[in-house]
Amino acid sequence: MTKPLKLLMLITDVGFLIYWLVTWLHLVPDEYLYKDYNNEIMMAWNISFVPLDLLISLTGLLSMYFFKKNKGQWLPLCLLSLSLTFCSGLQAIAFWTIRLDLDWSWWVPNLFLIVYPLFFLPSIMKKGRYTASMTAVQPNK
Repeated sequence: MTKPLKLLMLITDVGFLIYWLVTWLHLVPDEYLYKDYNNEIMMAWNISFVPLDLLISLTGLLSMYFFKKNKGQWLPLCLLSLSLTFCSGLQAIAFWTIRLDLDWSWWVPNLFLIVYPLFFLPSIMKKGRYTASMTAVQPNK
């Protein structure tokens, strides 16, 4: 796990935890909330991301912990975390696109969630294939 990956995962995973804490405590002034924030359906849409975002944070933080402890579980957890991060950002951007709602304060963080995993997923997947091939059971000849 490279230093840039660790840093970006830490920012993302802790960022999700802070975002949901701030959201739960209603600490953001109304003028910074997205359009129709107080609409019941919009609130439900936003809250529907809680399980996904918390799973991203859990898998990402566990991945970093296992990497630090030199445990092989870090690799699939990292792959899962990056994949789910991409999905979270994609879902939000798709929603804002359908609504034709272009607010950069919401688009930029979600575009970040889409783009940053793409820089690391290929090398993580390649490392996973290498690790799997090294541990595969060879048939008797």
